Amino acid sequence: MFKVSNPGFFTTVQDQGRFGYRNKGVPVSGVMDSISASRANSLLENVPTAALLEITMTGPKLQFDENTFICLTGAELSPKLNAQALKNDTVIEVRKGDILSFGKLIKGFRAYMGIKGGIKEKMVLDSQSYYFPLTQHKYIKENTQIHFEAAPNFAPKITELKMHGFLNESHLEVQKGPEFDMLNKNQIDDLFSKEFTVSKNNDRMAYQLAENLEGHSHEILTSATLPGTVQFTPAGKLIILMKDGQTTGGYPRVLQLNEKAVCILAQKKFGDTIKFNQV
Repeated sequence: MFKVSNPGFFTTVQDQGRFGYRNKGVPVSGVMDSISASRANSLLENVPTAALLEITMTGPKLQFDENTFICLTGAELSPKLNAQALKNDTVIEVRKGDILSFGKLIKGFRAYMGIKGGIKEKMVLDSQSYYFPLTQHKYIKENTQIHFEAAPNFAPKITELKMHGFLNESHLEVQKGPEFDMLNKNQIDDLFSKEFTVSKNNDRMAYQLAENLEGHSHEILTSATLPGTVQFTPAGKLIILMKDGQTTGGYPRVLQLNEKAVCILAQKKFGDTIKFNQV
C-alpha cells in the first residue's frame, strides 16, 4: 500500500467508470481524461479497467510500503521521487520507503498515476471510481492508505511514450445534439465562430463557459444526457456535462462532445479557452 501524507487539492481513485446504472440515476464517473489514463495503464501492461489516481491541479505526497512500478501521465505537475525530478509517460520503479511528491503545475489540469496491477480499493456497483455519496469518500484525505499488490519484478516491454501537444489542444470536436435545430442562425454562427472561456464553475460534474449566446424560451421534457452533452440554458449559458454529471436534464441538448473532446476539456482550467468544431 501507499500512505497519503498530503492529499493535494482534489485526488481521487478512478477507473474507466460505472456502467449499467444510469437508469437508476447513477453517473458513469471514471477518469475525466481517458486518453491519459489509458496511456498509463498501457505502459504498465495493466488491464484497461485498472484503477488509478486522478490528480487535479496540485498533487499529493505519497509514501510507498511496497516495491512496485508507476507511470505518470496527463498534466505536468513537476513530479519528484525522493526529490529526484521525474518525466511523464515513463515507467518508473518505486522501492519500499520511496516518497512521491508534486510541485508547480506546468501544463494541463489533471494528472494520472497508474500503478502496476492497479489500485485495489472497494468495488461499488462494479467500479472503484469515487462518487460521493455512493462511495464512502468524495476524494482522498490525509493519512488515507491506498492498497495495491507489490510488483518487484516487472520488466516492461515499452518504457516510454512521446506525446505531441495533446495538452495544448483547444478545439473540441462535436456533433449536433437532439435539440440543435432549436437554435437560430445567430446562435449557430456564434456557437462555431466564438472562442469560449472556461469559467470558475468547472468540476467533475460540469464545465460552464463564461460567454453567453443569445437567450431562448424553448422548453423540453427532462431527457437523457451523457458525459459531453452541451446544455443550453434560457439565459444563453452553455454547460458541458462531464463524468459525474447528472443522467437527465431539462435544458436543450444542442451539442455532443466525442470522447477525445471530453479528454481535452478535462485538461482545461479557469481562464483557458476552447472552440467547437462540428464533425
